[in-house]
Amino acid sequence: MSVQETDVLAAMSTVMDPDLNQNLVQAGMVKDLKIDGGVVKLRIELTTPACPLKEKIKSDAEAALKKVAGLTSMQIEMSARVRAQPSGAAKDQLLPMVKNVVLVGAGKGGVGKSTVALNLAAALARHGAAVGLLDADFYGPSVPTMTGINKKPVSRDGKLLEPLEAHGIKVMSIGFVIEPDQALIWRGPMLQGALMQLVRDVNWGELDYLVVDLPPGTGDIPLTVAQQLKSAGAVLVTTPQDVALVDVIRAKQMFDKLMIPVLGIVENMSQFVCPHCGKSTDIFDHGGGHKASEHMDIAFLGEVPLELKIRQGGDRGLPIVVSNPDGKEGAAFMELAKKVAQRISQENAMRSAPTLKVQSA
Repeated sequence: MSVQETDVLAAMSTVMDPDLNQNLVQAGMVKDLKIDGGVVKLRIELTTPACPLKEKIKSDAEAALKKVAGLTSMQIEMSARVRAQPSGAAKDQLLPMVKNVVLVGAGKGGVGKSTVALNLAAALARHGAAVGLLDADFYGPSVPTMTGINKKPVSRDGKLLEPLEAHGIKVMSIGFVIEPDQALIWRGPMLQGALMQLVRDVNWGELDYLVVDLPPGTGDIPLTVAQQLKSAGAVLVTTPQDVALVDVIRAKQMFDKLMIPVLGIVENMSQFVCPHCGKSTDIFDHGGGHKASEHMDIAFLGEVPLELKIRQGGDRGLPIVVSNPDGKEGAAFMELAKKVAQRISQENAMRSAPTLKVQSA
C-alpha cells in the first residue's frame, strides 16, 4: 500500500508551530515532500535557525506521520530560512538585502547595552544565522574594542565600504573610521548624516539579522535610526535598580510612539556570584527586569549575571558567547538569542498573511 500525499499533508496539518500560531502546512514549512511506496521523506523549514521549539516540532511531526496509513519509514530533515519583515515603504530600500533589523537600546548608559548587543549578534551567528552588527553609539563606540578589530574598513569599488568581520559577524562602527583618541564634537545633523552613511554606504550583503547598538536615551541618534530603518523590533536592556528601570520605561514609550514593537527586556548585571564561595549578591538589586516587563506588558527575555569573565572578554575582544558558549554566562546569551529570534518570527507572522504553499517532488 502506497502512502498518499493528501494523507501526509493532512497529518502535517495537525502539527502546530506555537510561535506562528499556524500549522506547518499553513505556514509553508513543509518542503521537498517525496513518497516512495511506504517511505516518506520531507523537510521542515523553520523560520529561524535559533528556533527554541525545533525538537518539539520535529517530534510532533514524527508522531503525526506514524499515524499515516501505509507508512513503513520516514525521514524528516530540519532546516531554517529566516523570513524577512513584511515589505513596506521606502525604508526597505536602505537595506534591501537585510531581512530583519534588531535595535538594542537602553534608557540610560552604563547598563551593558553594547555587551548585550555584541553577544546577541554573536549568539545568533552561532545558531547559524547571517548576522551584522552596526555600532550606532557615536559618542561611545565600544564595539571596536569588544570585537578585537583594530583595522580600518576599505572600499573595493570606490562606492561602498566593506564591513569588517569578527566572530562570525559583519561589523561596522564609527570607531573604525576615526582615530581612537578623537572626540566627536558633532551636532545632531552631522551625527545623523554620518549614521546614515554607515547604513547606506556599507556593503552589508545578505543578512538574516542586523543588530544595531543604539546610544542610550531617546535623543537624535535613536530617533534617526528608529525613523529611517524599518525595524523588526527593539530589545531593551536594563539593570535591576529603580533608576535604570525608570529610564527604560521612557525608552519603551519612545518605541511605542514610533510604532516599533518592543521584543522584550533583558536584565543585565542581574546578580554577582562569588567565584570563591559561590554566594550570590544582588549588587544592583534583583528582579527589577521582571517587574518592568510586567508593568509594561512586554516579554522578559532573561537575566545576564554580573560576571568577571564577561568584562574580561569584552576588554580582550572576545565575547563570552565565543570564549565560553556552554558556560552559565554564554548560555544566558545563547538562550537570549533564541528568544529574540522567536519574538521576531512571531512579529513577522502577525504582520503577514499566511502562506499556503507546499513543495512536492
